[in-house]
Amino acid sequence: MDFLISAAHAQEGAPAGGGMIEFLIMIVIFFAIMYFLIIRPQSKRAKEHRNMVDALSKGDEIVTNGGVAGKITEVSDDFIKVDVAEGVNVVVQRQSVASVMPKGTLKDI
Repeated sequence: MDFLISAAHAQEGAPAGGGMIEFLIMIVIFFAIMYFLIIRPQSKRAKEHRNMVDALSKGDEIVTNGGVAGKITEVSDDFIKVDVAEGVNVVVQRQSVASVMPKGTLKDI
């Protein structure tokens, strides 16, 4: 049964547990991995969305988070008016814009 159980290190006189420095290094590495895999990409996406929302202008063709597609007819500080069909305008918040589509994508409006 020796091949299933490793030799006890306490018999060799080795310290019984990791040191504080190894623990701190492990914590720093863990937070560095979390930063580069989760926090940094999320903040980059948020910055790109903020720049896109700030650059909205009259005539842009957009899709909202709810899936409504249309052309911007009026822009204010917090809200925009979107023409979704002939004579049908919808007022939405600027932050609810999911993407700006290339010009000419919505030819029916």
